[in-house]
Amino acid sequence: MASLPRRPHHDGSALHVSDDRPSLGDEVAVRLRVPAGYGPLARVLVRSNPDHEPSWVEATPDGIVDGWGWWTAHVIVRNPRHGYRFHLVHDDGRVEVLNQGGLSDIDALDGQDFALVAGNPPPAWMDDTILYQIFPDRFARSAAADTRPAPAWAMPAEWHDPLDPVHPGRGRQFYGGDLDGAAERLDHLVDLGVTALYHTPVFPAESNHRYDASRFDAVDPLLGGDDAYRRLIEAAHERGIRVIGDLTTNHSGIAHDWFRAAYGSPDAPEGAFYYFRDDAHTEYETWLDAATLPKFDWTSDELRRRFIDGPDSVVGRWLRTPFGIDGWRIDVANMTGRLGAEDLNTEVRQTLRRTMTAIAPDTLLLAESTNDAATDLQGDAWHGGMTYPAFTRGVWSWLADPRRIPHYGYDGELTEDMWFFGLPTGMPRYDARQFVAQYERFTSQIPWRVQRGTMAALDTHDTARFATYAAPDAIPVAVGLSMTLPGIPVVYAGDEFGLEAVDGEMSRTPIPWETAGDPEVAGRIALYRDLIGLRRAHPVLADGGLRWLHVGESGVVFVREGASESVLVVASRGALDAEIDADLLPGLAAASDATPLYGAAGLTLEAALRITTTGTAFSAWALPGILAPAPRRPTAPATPAEAFVQVGSIPA
Repeated sequence: MASLPRRPHHDGSALHVSDDRPSLGDEVAVRLRVPAGYGPLARVLVRSNPDHEPSWVEATPDGIVDGWGWWTAHVIVRNPRHGYRFHLVHDDGRVEVLNQGGLSDIDALDGQDFALVAGNPPPAWMDDTILYQIFPDRFARSAAADTRPAPAWAMPAEWHDPLDPVHPGRGRQFYGGDLDGAAERLDHLVDLGVTALYHTPVFPAESNHRYDASRFDAVDPLLGGDDAYRRLIEAAHERGIRVIGDLTTNHSGIAHDWFRAAYGSPDAPEGAFYYFRDDAHTEYETWLDAATLPKFDWTSDELRRRFIDGPDSVVGRWLRTPFGIDGWRIDVANMTGRLGAEDLNTEVRQTLRRTMTAIAPDTLLLAESTNDAATDLQGDAWHGGMTYPAFTRGVWSWLADPRRIPHYGYDGELTEDMWFFGLPTGMPRYDARQFVAQYERFTSQIPWRVQRGTMAALDTHDTARFATYAAPDAIPVAVGLSMTLPGIPVVYAGDEFGLEAVDGEMSRTPIPWETAGDPEVAGRIALYRDLIGLRRAHPVLADGGLRWLHVGESGVVFVREGASESVLVVASRGALDAEIDADLLPGLAAASDATPLYGAAGLTLEAALRITTTGTAFSAWALPGILAPAPRRPTAPATPAEAFVQVGSIPA
């Protein structure tokens, strides 16, 4: 199978963008790479859209290196999200447009333009992050947990008891995992190569998941209280592991002091914290149809003051000493502040981030937004998202198989229906082409910098486990993709133990620590350790550019590119035989220039680069870095009139 055609390329990496952390008014050089002989091109222009009025800047040709011609334009960042695209004018008058939506011979959508984000830079450590997610009740249990009686709401269980899939057991089964137990297992994370720990909520609640908080200013005594949380954070930081908390800004639980003060008391100050539908304050809006999760009304200034605004708020409390967490993941961020005609989401997220920046600017803010999150993920507050369509659902649809597994649901009914991210249509069946098409569709409207901060999870506490449905030999491929495509790799605790589960509730299995030495489990742990090691040993996999070289039915080949190194990756389901134009890989003069890093796929270089797999496989090679000519400036500065070339002046 032939490679993709030779075509111009730009992405948000350092090869093509001089500054991905600009401020308003800064000048940024944006560079286009064009294969030698492409066109030929008469001009390249960069079109921005400041204040929704098109603006044009001429690009300057910089020269040809290793078979690629480079063009540079200098743009002034005018808006917090400064979109731009390239217009390629051929000698014969044809015009092509390149933005994140792809290369096109028709005009492009502003929403898919490349984008510079001014302000709100992510923490410097974001690109180094390997995230490990735990569910505190099920991760680890210290000896101190035996001294704590189970609360009235709980249904106590022994660590190896099976999960109860039926309500009320799903939310009330209590295994007694605690934060000191988590601290005792941090060396496991170090062994894997993990750099950040994300935990689901630790606040007091009336459920095992604790998304129905009864207060936000203290840690649940069942987990060891504030002191245990401080000990966990200190122990993690001593090991170079950052800690990300989980906060529900969309709702509280009905046991929360604020809701108890508001319920039935219209004159209480807290009465403005929630959406009550009647004058008596006894009927209220909830998250979906969950009566235990009353929804916050963010028109309340007092709610903002207590919860998100300033150092004494809930958000601020856990960022300050003696805790000092390193960021927040916001639960149901997509629904926060939104109800019918009212939409305060932007105000809430920006206020929350301002508080974080004032106290601890080197912190990370992630938004749960499980479907198309493009309108929110523009970098004004969220550094990235916990979202599923681009990576997670695409990987499942390509590398997993539908299976009819009898299981009991919430209502106690036996069913064989497969859970698939809440989609009632079931899981689609994709080939590799469709996987890439979906990945590009759902990332095309998100700035590159925010893509790098978005979680690349195979599964989480809210999903079935990927291993339950993975095609034969597909787990290394899926894990490898999570480590080599842009985004924050995520390991959900238990995946490295080979755990399986048919839905999100059943994925919350206590970790079977005693099995770590079993050959099959040890092999899975080693797989995660090796692939995390690949990611960490090659920073270009975190911050480098991305080019697809081959996209076929059975597999893909792509390269992550940087100035000092590039990494070539192949992922296939089934056998793959791909021929790739060697000119697409600058610096690759011989097969020996490609150093094997992982896997056993074949790579030869004669007239073309040929990559082969005999079956489902994942492999990677180190390649030379990308050489580029120094960017040039126009011989004379553009006048204001020249900087605003009219659309009609471009040859059509």
